[in-house]
Amino acid sequence: MGVAPGEEDRERLAEPFRNRSEPQRTVDVSGFLAGKYEVSRAQFEAFAAATGHAARGCFVWRSAGFEYDAAKSWLDPGYAQQPSHPATCISWDDARAYVRWLSELTRNRYRLLSEAEWEYAARASTSTPRFWDEVTSASCAYSNAADRSSRAEIAAAADWPGFDCDDGYAYTAPVGRFKPNGFGLHDMLGNVAEWTEDCWNATYAEAPADARPRTSGDCFLRAVRGGSWEDGSVGLRAAYRVGSPRVIRVNTRGFRVARDP
Repeated sequence: MGVAPGEEDRERLAEPFRNRSEPQRTVDVSGFLAGKYEVSRAQFEAFAAATGHAARGCFVWRSAGFEYDAAKSWLDPGYAQQPSHPATCISWDDARAYVRWLSELTRNRYRLLSEAEWEYAARASTSTPRFWDEVTSASCAYSNAADRSSRAEIAAAADWPGFDCDDGYAYTAPVGRFKPNGFGLHDMLGNVAEWTEDCWNATYAEAPADARPRTSGDCFLRAVRGGSWEDGSVGLRAAYRVGSPRVIRVNTRGFRVARDP
């Protein structure tokens, strides 16, 4: 788990984002089940209809950057979606409410993945930055990220450091549209970034040796993994991580569920 020596230099990672995925370490991961797909808009709609859960107000991409819009939500994230697209404009608290409801509904214990579980699932037995290895035109077969579609349809995307290929989607794509990784999981990198259970810590120093979520650190911030439709190659790496306030909704973020066997 963590960034390989020299990877951040090769990927030209900006200085403020460096050293977050260090030290690279071995983690003992027990068996767990991970959602094959990110939670879809249709699935989140079933939860919202059953519980009356309100999730309104979202940071959306505008030409000058992300801006908060109180009228935006998973129902209208600022771009067109179908029920098969991943739910976005979802906060960590929204995601936790969803897994509690799903657990009660099914009588199985659903939860969010820990950071260690997420990275294990994303790598799928690989040690390269991305499970498809090279940053080539093949990237558009495995992920929905910043690329030619973005530059063609999104204002200001001409300056985004995207992939030099065309995945066919400027914003979100239907879940499962792209090829899975070696574990059969889709969209582990790209489409929407995914909340994990862990409290935010600036590095892996003193992290658990197993895959339990970190419950100490800055627990108002939670770890977000995987990159999204607006990220280029730097954000679409198994080791890439950011911390975000648990109450924040952004139209690039969603989540995936996990369950113990």
